[in-house]
Amino acid sequence: MRPRERREAGEQDLFRSRLDQIIDMNHALVKLSRAIDWRVLEERFGSVYTDGPGSPPLPTRLMAGITILKYMYDLSDEAVCDRWVENPYFQFFCGEEFFQHRLVFERSSLTRWRQRMGEEKLRALLQESLAVATRTEAMKPSDLARVVIDTTVQPKAVMFPTDAKLMNRAREIMVRLAKRHGLELRQSYARIGKLALIKHQRYAHAHQFKRANKALRKLRTYLGRVIRDIGRSIEGNDVLQQVFAKPMSLARRVRDQDRHQRGPKVYSLHAPEVECIGKGKAHRPYEFGVKVSVVTTLKRSSGGQFVAHVAALPGNPYDGHTLGTVIPAMEQMIGNTIERALTDAGYRGHNAPPSHRFKIYTAGQKRRVTPQIKREFKRRAAVEPVIGHLKAEHRMGCNHLAHRAGDAINAMLAAVGYNFRILLRWLKLLLRKILVAYLAPFRLQLA
Repeated sequence: MRPRERREAGEQDLFRSRLDQIIDMNHALVKLSRAIDWRVLEERFGSVYTDGPGSPPLPTRLMAGITILKYMYDLSDEAVCDRWVENPYFQFFCGEEFFQHRLVFERSSLTRWRQRMGEEKLRALLQESLAVATRTEAMKPSDLARVVIDTTVQPKAVMFPTDAKLMNRAREIMVRLAKRHGLELRQSYARIGKLALIKHQRYAHAHQFKRANKALRKLRTYLGRVIRDIGRSIEGNDVLQQVFAKPMSLARRVRDQDRHQRGPKVYSLHAPEVECIGKGKAHRPYEFGVKVSVVTTLKRSSGGQFVAHVAALPGNPYDGHTLGTVIPAMEQMIGNTIERALTDAGYRGHNAPPSHRFKIYTAGQKRRVTPQIKREFKRRAAVEPVIGHLKAEHRMGCNHLAHRAGDAINAMLAAVGYNFRILLRWLKLLLRKILVAYLAPFRLQLA
């Protein structure tokens, strides 16, 4: 089934209040809702649905609107649902005509809608934010021709990993899963496993590393015994072997991995896709999450510094080797050709497409750098505060969405929330300018 999209009918209800009669229609959020082309979003998101039987999905404007509000105001799913019930402006933004005293959808519908759309479909929200910026004259289309490209780390919501905590946690998960399926283990190591973890942490804090390593070996032994015990119990049972396949694989990786080994490691049992990335920061040598590419306009537009493209880059690739995919994807999304891209020194030896090979300029480059490009390099650092706002105010600082798809979706929606927040400020400024121009003649008469 396709969603039943809402349209303004102008109906009156004796027992309910129309939102346009109780809110300020000159509010910036009202202006923003009218500037967005919701029909375009309905067409883009509607392509994932079929015409088969079943209950119709929730309206596109409702789900897209509440997702935009969530990332504009840095709210969790629960918080944005609470605010939606309390705030008539939120309800008007999402297409409601009458004030609703109860939530008209389940909170879990937000999760399922994000998963159903995926990164590719949600990119339409970022495109629409740039289209709204162009229509409201907050940005010129020519501003997208010259950009600044940089990478950052989107941390995952995981605890700081240590071998001791990972092995103890893996043992606890395996024991809990075995009890759930009625397996009797020879020993669970619940008490002495916890004691060994406490000893390891205290010895490591006191710099008594020989004793700490002894406690770590005990934890590794306990985990190995539980794995082998469960393996013997489920031998010959295809159903249980399928249930324990993934947990046992992760537990074995945690038990066998070494700090000096090459290749991917397990840093979190509930999010095994997490990677350890070092960006050379003194206050944070290592971050655990996924690398993200962020592209902003070189020139500061009238409305502000907009994000032109964002993409998650799993596998921790070298910065210069990301341009081969980032530039074509960005040009396809914005419908414009990149004339010039400025990057930091980490992009030396890049793999940009042949047509853009001589359009990429890295910090410290000497050849082909004209006086104009030297002046433009003073604007290269403008991407840094944009990344700071994305992390501090739009949920990129700690990703709570699961799996690699959640990494990509969270990065995309953080950029969407950032752009629409800038547009909200721009519309407030426009309204203020209009009021000042309108009241100016009356002030002269009074004078």
